[in-house]
Amino acid sequence: MRLSVLLAAVTVLAPAARPADGDSIDSLVKAVYDTISGPAGPRDWDRFRALFAEGARLVPVRVTEGRATPAAMTVEDYAKRAGGSFEKSAFYESEVSRRVETFGNIAHVFSTYESRHVLGEKPFARGINSFQLAKSGTEWKVVTILWDSEREGMPIPEKYLSGK
Repeated sequence: MRLSVLLAAVTVLAPAARPADGDSIDSLVKAVYDTISGPAGPRDWDRFRALFAEGARLVPVRVTEGRATPAAMTVEDYAKRAGGSFEKSAFYESEVSRRVETFGNIAHVFSTYESRHVLGEKPFARGINSFQLAKSGTEWKVVTILWDSEREGMPIPEKYLSGK
């Protein structure tokens, strides 16, 4: 009886990744975009958390007064920060191009993205997500996502706009 109660508790507490999310680099990157994109409303933060390795970080590069500064967050920090915005506004981020480098159990994915509030409309932002991934057992996990946005004077180079 105790064992079944313990197993039930662990099952409830464990993040709910979809079985195929970490099967490949492609499925993992797609799952990240899938979990943050959608109409206004809640996101599946349990699935999102399950995509990341323990201690993972999300790091946007912010530019203030011409100075670029990385701002590291935990996965939980990101869910809290972005969650409020996603509850109020639709947000769709899609990959338009990708470059992948792998060695053994590590991978680097340079993923060019476009962000929209309405599907099919012109993107309000573009940039590059730099994913660092590690294979843990039989599945891939996100260790870090570092990103920077296109802005005046810093367009995305053409070589990162093709090649998905």
